[in-house]
Amino acid sequence: MTAIAFWGAVELGLVYAFVGIGVYLAFRILDFPDLTVDGSFPLGAGVAAILITAGVNPWLASLAAMFAGGLAGLVTATLNVRFKILHLLASILTMIALFSVNLRVMGRPNIAIITQETILTPFYGLGIPDYYVRPAFIAVLVVVAVVLVARFLASDFGLAMRATGANQRMARANGIDTGMHIYAGMALSNALVGLAGALFAQTNGFADVTSGLGTIVVGLAAVIVGETLLPSRFLVLALVGCVVGSVVYRIAVQLALSADVIGLKASDLNLATAVLVTIALVLPRLRGRSVS
Repeated sequence: MTAIAFWGAVELGLVYAFVGIGVYLAFRILDFPDLTVDGSFPLGAGVAAILITAGVNPWLASLAAMFAGGLAGLVTATLNVRFKILHLLASILTMIALFSVNLRVMGRPNIAIITQETILTPFYGLGIPDYYVRPAFIAVLVVVAVVLVARFLASDFGLAMRATGANQRMARANGIDTGMHIYAGMALSNALVGLAGALFAQTNGFADVTSGLGTIVVGLAAVIVGETLLPSRFLVLALVGCVVGSVVYRIAVQLALSADVIGLKASDLNLATAVLVTIALVLPRLRGRSVS
């Protein structure tokens, strides 16, 4: 694997780290199996791309992408909390609807922004190779996101949200408005995924309506691999684990696809993903058996 391929995998892993954190909030904090991310990821990419091509500041475009992703999460939460639709089914309905919404937003299946100014543009031309600049910049954003999410979950509101995910009945008995915390948690989760979509579009130079296919699997892979590599009850380490898991997963996939001995092709990406996630799920069980 070349240096460019390695740093490209790190860059993509850091972009999807936002997805990993968002999936962690839904699955681990709220205990809400959420497939909305497969739609909110391309929604964020499409919103950012269409605004950037319209001349909007790329930072504002990225914030708008977060807002759009948050709205998608609120739709899923509303279907579940207000209309009592099963959480998994509610997220599937939103995900399906978002495919058409994304086409409406973008106006066409894909948008190229490779010639447009992005949030990375000011950092180019400094004498540093671009394949170093992009992952370094995204890494800074990831650190900021981890710190802010950790501080939020350690606040009174965040603790109430964690209580909602742990035991809704007990949380309600203690006077917690569980519905409101589900709304907030789902909005935050998908806002992070929308930001990931915006960063994906700006680092790759395009937004595509199909770019969200399999996003939930990538997010789950980041969470599971992170929990396997950094098993901890501390919240900050769990969030760091999502980031590490996302990067390690992407590097592992790149290694698998680059290894001539294995003979995998780009079309085998889903197969490599399934194998890696299975290994991450099986290893802790094997480790537990060996200890006992």
